[in-house]
Amino acid sequence: MGFPKGFLWGGATAANQCEGAYLADGKGLNTADVMTAGDAKTQREITAGVVEGKNYPSHVAIDHYGRFQEDIALFAEMGFKCYRMSINWARIFPQGDEEAPNEAGLRHYDEVFDACRKYGIEPLVTISHYETPLGLQKYGSWEDRRVVDFYLRYCETIFTRYKGKVKYWLTFNEINCMSMMPWMAGGISQEADEQTRMTAAYHQFLASAKAVQLAHEIDAENKVGMMYGGMFSYPNSCDPEDVQANEDFMHKMLFYCDVQCRGYYPAYKRKEFERRGITLPEKEGDAEILRDGKVDFLSFSYYFTLVCGKNSQALAIDCGSMNTGYTNPYLPQTSWGWSIDPKGLRHVLNLFYDRYQIPLMVVENGLGALDTLEEDKSVHDPYRIEYLREHIKEMKKAIEIDGIPLMGYTPWGCIDIVSAGTGEMKKRYGFIYVDADDACKGSLERYRKDSFYWYQKVIASNGEDLE
Repeated sequence: MGFPKGFLWGGATAANQCEGAYLADGKGLNTADVMTAGDAKTQREITAGVVEGKNYPSHVAIDHYGRFQEDIALFAEMGFKCYRMSINWARIFPQGDEEAPNEAGLRHYDEVFDACRKYGIEPLVTISHYETPLGLQKYGSWEDRRVVDFYLRYCETIFTRYKGKVKYWLTFNEINCMSMMPWMAGGISQEADEQTRMTAAYHQFLASAKAVQLAHEIDAENKVGMMYGGMFSYPNSCDPEDVQANEDFMHKMLFYCDVQCRGYYPAYKRKEFERRGITLPEKEGDAEILRDGKVDFLSFSYYFTLVCGKNSQALAIDCGSMNTGYTNPYLPQTSWGWSIDPKGLRHVLNLFYDRYQIPLMVVENGLGALDTLEEDKSVHDPYRIEYLREHIKEMKKAIEIDGIPLMGYTPWGCIDIVSAGTGEMKKRYGFIYVDADDACKGSLERYRKDSFYWYQKVIASNGEDLE
């Protein structure tokens, strides 16, 4: 009973939100490097190149690039079994399309993985996490099929280089965000029409499927998963129209999982494309590639749930918040308007396992909050402990009662990092406080929060001690 032996307790970050050093050691610019900071009221701006005088949080972030040894030692002190992180594609291929990789970038991640291995921490590596090389814009980024080959060259390079150091991989972060945030998902304009977005998504599906097969060929020990951005909703009522509207919303999101886990486009999506006149750039042999490149496991983020109904608005994403026009009166909300729904996590775990029958992993979950660094350098965050405790309880129920094969749990932003949605530092998720303001200015010193010591106990007890 309880969490299985070998459960992968840990935490998660993304290179563009923590590394900084945005031009160090030959790195090229990526899509995150031209996104300015915003806040809960101001949308992040995408600029044409780096504009002097604007605040680009990825340029400095928390300098994980220079301080990863210190940070990984802190993760080890908490007892991490797993560290979900990403490789910054533009560190390996600065323009994205070079014939040969950048050796300095490869060496850096060698050092990161060696530090993880020193402490017995298993790296879980996201290959592309919201940072497509800006040099690929000359092709139209993922709208062009040639980018599939550039991505595969990158994959072959890192699968070969890090063989024996990394065995868990995720091909794309929150791949379904191509439907909502195409710039972040793949360097596609926010104004792109549905045809362009679906063409780009198709190419990412092909790239992912080929990467799965390549990873298995290079090392039979490799396990490759997909990563779904947690869009989950309840019907507004038992009115059949509300139920159908909710199912329609979930179809728009879950088809990404269907393609990567089942190996083909579902009938409901094919019919939608037919109605809307959307055509996929399919070539002979593509169907076999998708079928043979199904993922080994499904990972996902889980922060909140939504409500949909017959009067739903098109999903609006504004300043890091999501809105369908409905709110759930049964759930509290965070300061950024996200519902808090621990019980929904058990529902989601069952939904995914019923649908796909493959192992699952929760690779993002957490509470963004305004933390205060006290004079004695302590941070008291009982709200974060409560949030995580209740979600862990529901995961345990899913394992014990429902028989869900859950591989691991890596809460988001295990150390304070830049928020992807708003570009802020003050929206903090971590167990470790980083002294940096929204302009990423400060000492960058690290301080353990109360949640650090709490999570340390959780891991040491394999999820039994949650007090």
